[in-house]
Amino acid sequence: MSRIEEAALSTPASAHDPADGIAARARGLTKAYGSGETTVLALDAVDVDIARGRFTAVMGPSGSGKSTLMHCLAGLDNVSAGQVWLGGTEITGLKERELTRLRRDRIGFMFQSFNLIPTLNAAENITLPMDIAGKKPDEKWLDQVIDTLGLRDRLKHRPAQLSGGQQQRVACARALASRPELIFADEPTGNLDSRAGLEVLGFLRDAVDQLGQTVVMVTHDPGAAAHSDLVLFLGDGRIVDEMARPTSEAVLERMKRFDVIRGAADSSEED
Repeated sequence: MSRIEEAALSTPASAHDPADGIAARARGLTKAYGSGETTVLALDAVDVDIARGRFTAVMGPSGSGKSTLMHCLAGLDNVSAGQVWLGGTEITGLKERELTRLRRDRIGFMFQSFNLIPTLNAAENITLPMDIAGKKPDEKWLDQVIDTLGLRDRLKHRPAQLSGGQQQRVACARALASRPELIFADEPTGNLDSRAGLEVLGFLRDAVDQLGQTVVMVTHDPGAAAHSDLVLFLGDGRIVDEMARPTSEAVLERMKRFDVIRGAADSSEED
């Protein structure tokens, strides 16, 4: 029996008893591309819990499955086997319309590309998802987000009138505006210089500490990961390690071990 088939048959005892402190979780999460001998396992029976009200970073070498993990947890990609929950809601098996509604109402997204609408000003970009859904924002919460992110004097500016860091702050505010249960950030500092990147990471940290949000960030940068409460390390589609209260130095040392292992593997293949 293949790993995919084994994962499909397994149902953990905790599947029907979600903990209040868990924002999202997966059991036996498997994502495969291709079929037969050409099958590639991007995720290999991953079990993971994302703590509510915490900042979790996901790291690993290229091809380790970190972005795939985020996409599956967020309902952006279908799983090959296993189960995923957002809070107490199992999202695996939901129809696309239900998934779209869930992502719109309960999840916030930040990406490396800011994805702002150039013809809208900052305020309009921030509230756009709620406007599309026909929902009125909580003005008190929205004001708190805008002030936390330092955008009060930039609300009437269009994206072209904003710096890269300011544009990413607008994207961050958009992700926070509906007060989602979970924010997924995929390399949010990838297109920013070091100063702007540090600003955005500080605002994500504040979103957790001051606004009580839950953030999951995929990153390749040890310095970015050091802003988190917990780092999950992926290798070959599996969670191979984790680090609480990370520092840049400790994360960098852990990432170097991936290079050593990969170098040893390449040498053995050449022999």
